Amino acid sequence: MAYLNANIPPIYCKVRKEYLYDMDNNKKGELECVIFGLTSISGRALLFNIMLPNGACYWRLPISAFFQKSHDRTQVPDMHVHELELWNSFSYWPSVHCFDWLDGVNGKYLGLDKKFYHGKYLFTIDWAHPDTNILDVEHSEIPQEHKCAHILALDNGNYAAQPNNRILWHINSYTTDTSWPDYKVQTTYWDAEDNDMVTEDTDKMFYEMKEKEKAEDKTYE
Repeated sequence: MAYLNANIPPIYCKVRKEYLYDMDNNKKGELECVIFGLTSISGRALLFNIMLPNGACYWRLPISAFFQKSHDRTQVPDMHVHELELWNSFSYWPSVHCFDWLDGVNGKYLGLDKKFYHGKYLFTIDWAHPDTNILDVEHSEIPQEHKCAHILALDNGNYAAQPNNRILWHINSYTTDTSWPDYKVQTTYWDAEDNDMVTEDTDKMFYEMKEKEKAEDKTYE
């Protein structure tokens, strides 16, 4: 888990040129680039860091700035950040991981316009709180508030960052159910030690666990 900045698997793609000129529409166009890192600022959209062919690095662009290298810009719809990414970053401490089970898997996410957008899995970003000595004012570890962000290369040429509850994946040999899930949000804090069990008071390596004896209520005069 990194603070603020994190490495990601490099993405060779294109950037919408106006994003390099503070959204000046007179500069519209496209340039090739490599996305190599991200910046996670609590309460802001995911931001990505790139290198351009002239050797310049440009920092903190949103996911809407990019589209796939194999596409011409005229073929790719311009989409707003909120259409591609449902939630802002949940903390300053992102974790980046590529899950083998999902690697290269196709999926679809339900957009705000109630339409499905299809794409291929690239990697996952998740968040946590790093230190109990730092005041936690975020939502990354509250069960019903937590979200991760799966990065997808969409069939329409864009990229998206979507949480579990917006995506359905397709694996030929496994995902045979085509219904939309009706699961409930998890609100439980799971704790394996929240019980009445105690260890025996010995020096045995393979000690026994037993239920703690409950002392009888006593009245003291």
